Amino acid sequence: MLRFGPYDGGMTDAATVPTAPESAAETAKRVLLAAPRGYCAGVDRAVVTVEKALELYGPPVYVRKEIVHNKHVVSTLQQRGAIFVEETDEVPEGATVVFSAHGVAPVVHEEARALSLRTIDATCPLVTKVHREAVRFAESGHDILLIGHEGHEEVVGTSGEAPDHITLVDGPDDVDNVVVRNPDKVVWLSQTTLSVDETMETVRRLRERFPNLQDPPSDDICYATQNRQLAVKQMAADCDLMLVVGSRNSSNSVRLVEVALEHGARAGHLVDYAEEIDEAWLEGVSTVGVTSGASVPEILVRDVLAFLSERGFGDPEPVIAAEESLTFALPNEIRRDLKAAGMSDKMTHDAAAATDGVTDPLH
Repeated sequence: MLRFGPYDGGMTDAATVPTAPESAAETAKRVLLAAPRGYCAGVDRAVVTVEKALELYGPPVYVRKEIVHNKHVVSTLQQRGAIFVEETDEVPEGATVVFSAHGVAPVVHEEARALSLRTIDATCPLVTKVHREAVRFAESGHDILLIGHEGHEEVVGTSGEAPDHITLVDGPDDVDNVVVRNPDKVVWLSQTTLSVDETMETVRRLRERFPNLQDPPSDDICYATQNRQLAVKQMAADCDLMLVVGSRNSSNSVRLVEVALEHGARAGHLVDYAEEIDEAWLEGVSTVGVTSGASVPEILVRDVLAFLSERGFGDPEPVIAAEESLTFALPNEIRRDLKAAGMSDKMTHDAAAATDGVTDPLH
C-alpha cells in the first residue's frame, strides 16, 4: 500500500539530518507527487455526461470528437457503448450526440439541427465563458486576438463564434504576423489550457505592438491549468525526472512537461500508461516528480506510483500548491431527462487531485 510522507520543499539542510553511511543501495530514491493533478471540474462533468447518457438512453451514444483528450478515457467509454466521430454528419439522423468539453462553433449546432439530432453540450463552462466574451467583443467591433494553438478543437470552436473578428496568435513568435483594423480597439482572449508564462509573454509582445490592447474581463486560462502548472513549478528544481501522465493530444499535459523543464527538472516525459516508462530514464535518478494533466483519471497515476515503488522508490511525498473544490452541474439537457426518468443527476468531482483519495478506474 502506498503511503504519503511530508515534503519540505527541498529546504532541509542535509548536514543537520543524521544519516547512515552512504552507498548506492542505501541512497534514498524519492517521489514527489503534485497536488492538484488530474481531473478538473470541466473534464469530470464531460465524462460523467457521457456515462449518464449511456445509462439513460442506452448505447450507442455518439460523441463528436474525443470527449476529453485522454486515450484511456476514450477507450473506456467506447467499451461502454460510446461511438466517437470526427464530424456531425457521421451521426445517424435522430441519434443522440454529445459535444466535447472543448466546445463547438455555432455551425455545428446548425448541422445537428438539420439532422434532427438530440444534442447534449458538454462544453466546459470556462470555455463557454470565452465563447461569450468573443461574441460580446465582436458585437462591439473589436479585433480579437485569440492566443492558442492552431487546429486545437477549443480554438476552432471559439473562432467559429466570430470568424470575421478573430485572429489566431500561436505563441510569441506569431505576434509580428498580426494585422488589425483598428489598433485602438483590440482585445486578447486565450485558449484555456495554455502555458501561463508563454501566454503572458505573448501578451507582452502584443502590447508592444498595440499599446491599447485590452485584457479579457477575467482570466481565460482555467484555474486547473494554472494550479497544475504551479505545483510543477514548485517541485521541478528538486526533480531529476518529471513524469507527466497524459496523452500527446492533451494541450495542458504537454504544457506540464514544458513547464517542468523550464523550471529546473533535469528531464521530463509524457506517458499515457506506466508501461510506457523507459527503464533507462530512471538510471542515476534519485528524485522523480509525478503529476498528471487535467483529463487524466487518477488510476493511471496510481499505476505510475506502483511502477516506481517496485523499482525501489519511496512513498510519495505530496507537493500541494492549491486546494480545489469547484464542481459543475451536468448539462441542462441531460439533467432534465434524468429527472423525468426518476434517475439521479448527482456527480462527484475527482477530489483525488487534492486529497490523494483512491478513485474508481475512470473517475
